[in-house]
Amino acid sequence: MTSSPHNIVNVADLELKWLKVGNRFEVGLHDIDAAIGTEQIGATLHVVPAGKTAWPYHRHHGNDELFFIVSGTGTYRVGEARLPIKAGDCIGAPAGGEAHQIINSSAAELRYIAFANHGRADVTEYPDSGRIAVDIAHGNDKEPMSIFSTAGKLTPFGYWDGEDTEGENHG
Repeated sequence: MTSSPHNIVNVADLELKWLKVGNRFEVGLHDIDAAIGTEQIGATLHVVPAGKTAWPYHRHHGNDELFFIVSGTGTYRVGEARLPIKAGDCIGAPAGGEAHQIINSSAAELRYIAFANHGRADVTEYPDSGRIAVDIAHGNDKEPMSIFSTAGKLTPFGYWDGEDTEGENHG
């Protein structure tokens, strides 16, 4: 879909791209920001089937997120809490705040829009798996994906570990 000439779209008219990973994760997505022409703020429609979740439990360090529940009910997992959510709820997930996840714990479809600032860099922690992801200058539907993007698990090391501390300077 190209940008509307008046930057207006109706979420009921958006074509979804489906992502399914294993038995837990399934979501239909549409990047609203690309459809309406915004570049500094992202907006993505999420359609989550009953009993599924879109993304792993995570915490962003570079991007604020805001979720607006369009329809359905579910559970917002934040920190140690499990909170009920419903249509009309607006949820904030500030950068560096507690890890969070939206789960469709109902028997019907859950629809929500996730808004996020498009920062130049983000580090995301995944507490359940111990993974982290690093994204620098990520893209959108109009631009290629990240200049640098990687995910993995960290192994603690000293600041100087792996550096040649005895060799010659290269200056």
